[in-house]
Amino acid sequence: MDAPQPTARAGGVVATLALAGITAAIMQTLVTPLIAELPQILDTSSSNAAWVITVTLLAAAVCVPVVGRLGDLLGKRRMLLACAVPLIVGSVVCALASDVVTMIVGRGLQGMGMGMLPLGIALLRDVLPAEKLSSSIALVSASMGIGGGLGLPIAAAIAQYANWRVLFWGSAGMAVVVTLLIWFLIPDVPAGAKGQRFDLPGALGLGVGLVCLLLAVSKGADWGWGSGTTLGLFAGAVVVLVAWGFWETRTTDPLTDLRTTARPRVLLTNLASVFVGFAMYASMLVMPQLLQFPEATGYGLGQSMLATGLWMAPGGIMMMFVSPLGGKLTNARGPKFTLVCGALVIAAGYGLSMALMGSAWGLMVVGIVINSGVGLAYGSMPALIMSSVPVSETAAANGFNTLMRSLGTSIGAAVIGVILAQMTTTMGGYSLASEDGFRTALLVGGGLALVSAAIASFIPGVRPAASGARESDAVPEPAQAKI
Repeated sequence: MDAPQPTARAGGVVATLALAGITAAIMQTLVTPLIAELPQILDTSSSNAAWVITVTLLAAAVCVPVVGRLGDLLGKRRMLLACAVPLIVGSVVCALASDVVTMIVGRGLQGMGMGMLPLGIALLRDVLPAEKLSSSIALVSASMGIGGGLGLPIAAAIAQYANWRVLFWGSAGMAVVVTLLIWFLIPDVPAGAKGQRFDLPGALGLGVGLVCLLLAVSKGADWGWGSGTTLGLFAGAVVVLVAWGFWETRTTDPLTDLRTTARPRVLLTNLASVFVGFAMYASMLVMPQLLQFPEATGYGLGQSMLATGLWMAPGGIMMMFVSPLGGKLTNARGPKFTLVCGALVIAAGYGLSMALMGSAWGLMVVGIVINSGVGLAYGSMPALIMSSVPVSETAAANGFNTLMRSLGTSIGAAVIGVILAQMTTTMGGYSLASEDGFRTALLVGGGLALVSAAIASFIPGVRPAASGARESDAVPEPAQAKI
């Protein structure tokens, strides 16, 4: 094949894939400004309205690893286009929804399209020259954080000054633009695992196990952690996932090659990803509440939803600037060093929060520091994964790593929710999360960032002789393909 050409076409590929990641992130944060109004909008209860958020998480968790494997089997460009379809259709369904069931269906479809990000990252390995790979991976990987940071204030402004349906029509328009860019700018490279079969039993087993686990984690606080439903789901998740693991180690073409996943370099990266995901999401849960709590509490800052989004936006923007620096750091010192640095920066941000949580400016600084660390960490993880797996498993391995991050955020949401629910104060007859509760939640986030740094420090370097491994710890050498 011809060598990759680092021309404007390559820049168009990176820009398209970054925009795809930003679009997917915006889809996730789209309904955040509407959470309090959803029961009234959809004429339903608060518990039913919560499924509008939960279903997106469940659909993404099930579909991301499946889409990643299909990308290896059928081609990444084809699956990127396939992911765009439920994003568009789901957005239109939500825009037209007049009841909670229709909205849940639309949000579930949006979740099915979240596999765009790991597919895009894996595609970079196929089409970019080695000298551009690390910085491009960092930018595309950080696009989820960038989209989340920018999407919140935009969504809040639209929700406050226009009809809520505009949010979903806008997301449908973005998805259409991304689809057109993929069609015209993304090259069609040969599938890395072409000829292998798709592991349908493995996909069904992983899907059932993840749904049981994530339902128990995300709804346990509502149902009761000791309730029969929650405990039954946890037990079901253990049984199904153990059976799934048994199947995956014995089938010829597994959905996820657990032998590869068990390699120390991949295993420790995925484990660190869980804790980074937790640490990232802890700040996203705590900081908006501190900004919006009434000033009468003595620790709330009394900001509107729109103002809250604007105070948090610089953190998302900072990820955009940090990700290229993270790529250069990876080139110079290797992705392991970048991951450790990112986790330590996140922990430093939480340390600053102990002194700065009393002002909106202070929380903005905290958000900038934490998101800078997230940008470094998220940009390094795919480089670590792709330098450790064969070309035929890049999309599936990245999908699994994305799943680990999502598990971290889900567990983080549950744990932080429990902390804030247990540590309360009473004001005007209402029970509110206390200042000590917020401080404890922030300390937990910082502590788990340090745990992630400790785990990452034990990630071994690449052995050149390892099967499918790249010869450099700094940059996974891309397959040669013409763009």
